[in-house]
Amino acid sequence: MIKDIKSIGVFDSGYGGLTILREIVKVLPQYDYLYLGDNARAPYGSRSFEVVYNYTLQAVTKLFEMGCPLIILACNTASAKALRTIQQKDLHRINPSGRVLGVIRPSVEEVPSLTRNGHIGILATVGTVASQSYPLEIEKIKGTSNFHVTQLACPMWVPIIENQEIETPGADYFVRKYVEMLLTKDPDIDTLILGCTHYPLLIHKIKQYIPSTVRIIEQGPIVANKLQDYMIRHQEIDERCSRTGNIRFLTTESSDLFENNAEVFLGKRIEATQISLD
Repeated sequence: MIKDIKSIGVFDSGYGGLTILREIVKVLPQYDYLYLGDNARAPYGSRSFEVVYNYTLQAVTKLFEMGCPLIILACNTASAKALRTIQQKDLHRINPSGRVLGVIRPSVEEVPSLTRNGHIGILATVGTVASQSYPLEIEKIKGTSNFHVTQLACPMWVPIIENQEIETPGADYFVRKYVEMLLTKDPDIDTLILGCTHYPLLIHKIKQYIPSTVRIIEQGPIVANKLQDYMIRHQEIDERCSRTGNIRFLTTESSDLFENNAEVFLGKRIEATQISLD
């Protein structure tokens, strides 16, 4: 590792976090970034809290060891099942001056300004839905019980995306199926949170099956803008992050496989390095 490179770490269980990284780089291109995908052990969505926490802690520890002063958990499952424990239990031990942020809180903070009737829909992985993280965070933001939150897990969406079958009849079937199931549970939904970083790749299909009046919350642009604000408010972190516009990619799977699939998310070819976390 180049010693003077202090990258912003971006972690995901696989490829979805690349949609977050893509938007962050658009807003903050001057910083250095180190992306880590735990592709060998993905997906995290159906794993237990303990397993997701342990895997995420390993990744966070690795990124801190590689010099990252700040780490973004660009994964809803990791944010739901591991972020709070790491912040409260582990951070003081592994890197007291480091910071770890997630993607759920920034997304939820947008809800009050977007919803008109308080009916919020959430499409996410099995693990994120089971964690109840979104309803709990929405309740904290509002401070009352005026919001009506309806969640639905979409277990087929990630495999469709990662197998590059987005433009197939099967993709249309499962997008329509889950969207209609959600709207059947609550026809009054006016704000929809895409609670998985893979899902923006399906947004053009999702829009075909929801009313035009429903507002969609995409995490990438929101997280990017919130990070920009965070850097302004936390100069002690901002000053520790290097700025040469360099982006590096790490994966726990085959680097060739990662490079091929990453192109779907980033729209360009990249080079990756394979590492081990366990």
